[in-house]
Amino acid sequence: MPKFVFVYHGGGKPESPEEGQKVMAAWMSWMEGLGSAIVDGGAPVGLSKTVFSDRVEDNGGANPTSGYTIVQADDFDAAVKMAQGCPILEGAQGTVEVAECMEM
Repeated sequence: MPKFVFVYHGGGKPESPEEGQKVMAAWMSWMEGLGSAIVDGGAPVGLSKTVFSDRVEDNGGANPTSGYTIVQADDFDAAVKMAQGCPILEGAQGTVEVAECMEM
């Protein structure tokens, strides 16, 4: 069964501990709904640097990627359908990029 990576963009840091608990509960509920399709639950990611052949650039305190998850799905459409339930999409906070992990 093919694997797909969900790359999260955007979102934000909760403004209070109560909001943080609500956000975490939404993510846990969504991930529980994905069940055994989750290969790697992933994690949020911090600041990043871009490495070129001749230099390394600091991304100025911003990172276009805010986290990732790896899932298994029958096909691309099934993976997209899974991603459509992601809590980061609520309130137009962010997006989910879906890409197939290519077999090597």
